[in-house]
Amino acid sequence: MKRMILSGVSVLAMTCAASAAELGAVDEPIKLAINEWTGQHISTHIGGEMLKAAGYKVEYVTAGYMNMYQAMADGDLHAALEIWSSNVSEDYAKQVEAGGVVELGDLELDAKEGIAYPAHVAEMCPGLPAWEALKDCAANFASAETLPMGRLVDYPADWGTPGADRMTGLELPFKAVPAGSEGALIAELRASTEKKSPLLITFWQPHWAMSAYDVQFVDLPAGEAACFEDASWGPNPNAVNDCDFSPTRIFKGAWAGMEEKWPAAFEILSNYTLDVSVQQPLMGAIDVDGGSVEEVVAAWMSENEGVWKPVVDAALN
Repeated sequence: MKRMILSGVSVLAMTCAASAAELGAVDEPIKLAINEWTGQHISTHIGGEMLKAAGYKVEYVTAGYMNMYQAMADGDLHAALEIWSSNVSEDYAKQVEAGGVVELGDLELDAKEGIAYPAHVAEMCPGLPAWEALKDCAANFASAETLPMGRLVDYPADWGTPGADRMTGLELPFKAVPAGSEGALIAELRASTEKKSPLLITFWQPHWAMSAYDVQFVDLPAGEAACFEDASWGPNPNAVNDCDFSPTRIFKGAWAGMEEKWPAAFEILSNYTLDVSVQQPLMGAIDVDGGSVEEVVAAWMSENEGVWKPVVDAALN
């Protein structure tokens, strides 16, 4: 299944510097952390190739996501370009407080978990994406194992029960049925899209399937901390979890000495952002179509010079 690699519009921040930054130690490589998932490889390689375009040497260094921050504080790693607030280790905050690591700002990659559906399903449930619409169309999602309730395909059982929690919290007439695996979730999306059949599913982004199958999220009440602790908060005064998932912020971090050693590189990475609508198809080009990270990123860079190059130029000119 081949897909076109999408061009990004306003994908990378175009923040202009008041004056040109010095390149610094161009003879020494900038070492960027490579962690355990495809999206992070894409984010990091795009940032790294921008640095190369500015005249820097770059090394991509495999690093454990949860324990890389001491190496960064020591200057053995120089930047990590996709750090998730939802599962960052305590060591990150410790190293920031100690002064060895600094934040480079948001990557602005829109991470989200939620209750979702393929776009065609909106025709079967008038009122979507508003969550209240599910009260009146649950029967359209029913299966033999859930009648008379609708069927929600939830995360695999060992991932927890977030979908079931929300059906209970919001008093929606759906029964959550755990999927067997991530592959089973994707198979549900594929089958629903091909057959134009109803599907309600717990899912997340960034994920290549979000773009491949045109998946939309249900609009749920904002996932504030009080929702998970205080039953009186939210539309159901008798239950917690009557809201969306907690929001996740994705940001960048660097060795504290980076700005002094490579001023322009520090500025480029600080101003670099990436849109989820770009990352997801690139993930599919790698995980589904079998392309290498290097090939896929190189193709995107070549086709979208007008998107990323202004960020580099702003730091140098």
